[in-house]
Amino acid sequence: MRSSSSSLHRRDQGYRTVHHRRSLRLEPGGASRLLRCGQPDRCRDCGNWIEWYHRGNERPVRLHPRELPAATVPESCRWHVSSGVAYPADDGSAWCRLPHAVVCPARDVDSATVSRLAALRRSLAVNMRRLVDNGVFEPVAAPIGRTAPLTVCRPARPIVQLLCVRYLAARPIDEIQCVAQTRRRHRCTRTVADSHGPAGQWNLVPATAERGQLALINEVMAIYDLMALPYQEQLRWRTQRCTQHAASPTAADIAVTEWEAFDPFLHHEHIRARLPIRKRGGVSAGNASTPTKP
Repeated sequence: MRSSSSSLHRRDQGYRTVHHRRSLRLEPGGASRLLRCGQPDRCRDCGNWIEWYHRGNERPVRLHPRELPAATVPESCRWHVSSGVAYPADDGSAWCRLPHAVVCPARDVDSATVSRLAALRRSLAVNMRRLVDNGVFEPVAAPIGRTAPLTVCRPARPIVQLLCVRYLAARPIDEIQCVAQTRRRHRCTRTVADSHGPAGQWNLVPATAERGQLALINEVMAIYDLMALPYQEQLRWRTQRCTQHAASPTAADIAVTEWEAFDPFLHHEHIRARLPIRKRGGVSAGNASTPTKP
């Protein structure tokens, strides 16, 4: 280990202490390859770069990777980062952070709110088209606001119950990707769902929350229940690892887990009142014994 200071001898001043600059870096012997904040990633809707931060309530948020002049950002869209935590407020400085959802070209946003951010949104749209044309990025979800056919029921962000907690997944069940790092320092391409192992079950339950919140009146929701699985299997889903990397705990994480604590009031748009369509041999099959609600 290198000392943070050293002594140099000068003829006129004797000994002088020189402090070396210390940079933020990962521990070589640590199991994780992630920083505590500002983890870079690509938006799954448009392919542009984003940075993951946690809010004060530990909910993740995607921020634009660069700071913007506060004068060009509407006051309701200004964020700032303090000690690695993102806050939805203005800190009084001339610069601020911006949620990526406000300028994501794959989302339908209020034009009156982001009129001053039209140039940034346009540049991100051009970059998205460039990534699609070059085959670097392929959209995995339909743009928000486009209604899917009534014959298809496949939640883009399903609600999953495991370890006695309900989470909102970032993508369909069969597309949740392992976050472990391979030997070639790439992200594992396997999915968490194992076609040869035990699977969860789709159920219709009341749209309730935890921590004493009230239930939504006369409303049910479809959840992917993993509570019947063994504890180690539920823990594997929570750490978002495939069966191979779950057996090797020394493998590093190269991406953050995409679970978000579910709240029926904040995530009301993701509640689905009917079970997914049955799919042979897939995890999207519904429970035939559970009645569906149209």
